[in-house]
Amino acid sequence: MTDAALPDRLSVDPDSPFHDGELLQKGIGVRFKGEDKTNVEEYCVSEGWVRLAVGNRVDRRGKALTVKLQGPVEPYIKGE
Repeated sequence: MTDAALPDRLSVDPDSPFHDGELLQKGIGVRFKGEDKTNVEEYCVSEGWVRLAVGNRVDRRGKALTVKLQGPVEPYIKGE
């Protein structure tokens, strides 16, 4: 699979319609504003945003608290 075949939007939340567990197991990395990020919960390339986890805090449903940041997003497959 090439970087061009990566989805425009991807989420690590299994309840999201943009979740792809099989693809996530292959190892997806995200560069945001030229910096590798390890706490990305969701991204959208066409809209230019990422949702980053805020520490290890969770809401009342057990989902990670996130902050949405705007900027250039570059997903890639780790190890390639």
